[in-house]
Amino acid sequence: MLTLAEKILFVIATLTSLYYTYHGVALIMQRINSGQGKIDWSLAYKRVGELILKVGLFQPVFRFRLGPSILHGLIGWGFLSFLLINLADLIYAFTGFKLLEHTGLFGDAYSLLADIANVAIIFGIVAMAVRRFILRPATLSTRDTTLLNPKARFGITRDSAIVATFIFIHNSMRFLGESFGVALAGQADSWQPTISSVAGLWSGVDPQTLVIGEHIAFWLSIGAVVAFLPYFPYSKHIHVFFAPLNFALKPERKSIGQLSYINLDDQSIEQFGAAKMKDLGWEQIMDSYACIMCFRCQEVCPAYNTGKLLSPAALEINKRYHFNGGGTTDVAMTELISEEAVWACTSCGACVDICPVGNEPMRDILDIRRNLSMMESAFPKQLETAFKGMERNMNPWNVSQADRMKWADGMSVPTIEQNAEPEILWWVGCAPATDARAQKTAQAFAKILNAAGVNYAVLGKNEACTGDSARRAGREDIFFGLASQNVEILNEVAPKRIVTTCPHCLHTIKNEYPAFGGNYQVIHHTQLINELVGAGKISMNLDGDNMKVTFHDPCYLGRHNKITDAPRTTLDSAGVTTIEMPRNGVKIILLRCGRRANVEGRRERHSASQ
Repeated sequence: MLTLAEKILFVIATLTSLYYTYHGVALIMQRINSGQGKIDWSLAYKRVGELILKVGLFQPVFRFRLGPSILHGLIGWGFLSFLLINLADLIYAFTGFKLLEHTGLFGDAYSLLADIANVAIIFGIVAMAVRRFILRPATLSTRDTTLLNPKARFGITRDSAIVATFIFIHNSMRFLGESFGVALAGQADSWQPTISSVAGLWSGVDPQTLVIGEHIAFWLSIGAVVAFLPYFPYSKHIHVFFAPLNFALKPERKSIGQLSYINLDDQSIEQFGAAKMKDLGWEQIMDSYACIMCFRCQEVCPAYNTGKLLSPAALEINKRYHFNGGGTTDVAMTELISEEAVWACTSCGACVDICPVGNEPMRDILDIRRNLSMMESAFPKQLETAFKGMERNMNPWNVSQADRMKWADGMSVPTIEQNAEPEILWWVGCAPATDARAQKTAQAFAKILNAAGVNYAVLGKNEACTGDSARRAGREDIFFGLASQNVEILNEVAPKRIVTTCPHCLHTIKNEYPAFGGNYQVIHHTQLINELVGAGKISMNLDGDNMKVTFHDPCYLGRHNKITDAPRTTLDSAGVTTIEMPRNGVKIILLRCGRRANVEGRRERHSASQ
């Protein structure tokens, strides 16, 4: 289709574009490789099925914001289908050979797919542009109090405008150019119904004019791709490349909350945590390029939604705009997120769980805490008592270990010394052992175990804090000491199964202790209760008719460890009615309903029998 002069010009333009694109991509790879750790490429082969769901079907996108997600799907699926279409158009432009017309039924079916996809992409991008530039929902930005790179506040909008313009020009011109081609053929193409409908408008138009129009449409369509490529490494839409890499190559973890192991006995370690971006893992640096700046993580962040300064989205965006401004990984992390925001994080994992491209801003924050706590001793004063308690008496409440079993006074609760080979080792935890309110939970669970005749034991005065709260606060030294001690004791006891009432204890023993040589089967107490009910060993009939309760899923039970059904089954077996709040289990709802949900939740909790 192209003339010789056009072919030469196109090749020159393409080579120039690829040259500048290569330099942009090479710079990105240099920054990613400057991070800690090595990429394990073998993981990609293990995750092929997962990649098909997440990348091919956009599964993570559809968990939230259904309307925009559908529009994103129209654009994304259209983009994937257009990879072959653009190749076919290039072959035709340089050789006059129409690939799809010579591949039989496959080519015909693909032509129909392209016809539909073209319309879907144009509709989707126009609708998304209306949403961003006219409707302008507040969820696509952040508060003025949030630490956000000044260039990002306008840059995100500008970037979206550039990309939307590129996509619209590319697809509308391809659509128009193909309609000129159908008009030149003199008959409608039944496999391209919408294009053929438009082609009917050109009946009677001079063929030479149609040829010129076809050339112009090609240059605007494929030329838009050539012109866009050098900008692509600097655009947030490079996520189409890095999101699949994120899903394929993220290091394997037992839970989204599992942190990297630090050997405190290794005297060669000079830096604990992330003082600068280069102290982050390579995957954490890559997160900044995978980020689409959709602010979904911010929208589900409990810290942000209670007015605090933390925005997990702003952290990733600041990393990216720092790079776009020519910065390196030598930048201090506290220039990208304030210390106040760092300590506002609850490590609930909501940002990691909801991110449609697999980013993990929570991990950055916890690594920053490691540096602040261990290298700079810069942590909130409120944590001093807890740290001292864990160091001196092995629990955050600073209660003497001699009092560890006081909660069980007057009850029959066997210790490991009294029952050396239990079927169940009950890890009581610091709160149930030392906090007056939580002790009621321990006492109630002990009654259930005794009523069911369970062969169990507790560690008693040998049980120490798991160290979870120290680790989430960045004090790896305290955690390391407690974890090492606990694993040594547990390995000596060699429990068949461990049951916990505390989600944090469950998470730590199950997911963090294997790095210390402690591999155990750990279950939540509601799971054990369900086993006992199912085996007919206990009956959970509570007094009172029509008792109604609402269950608030603990983050480290539901989100971090995927245990959501067991607590509800336990409540059902007790004969109570469970009234669910809108945000329950693994469900995420739009936070514009958040205030209403919180009010309803408070009312439900107030009226519920405990």
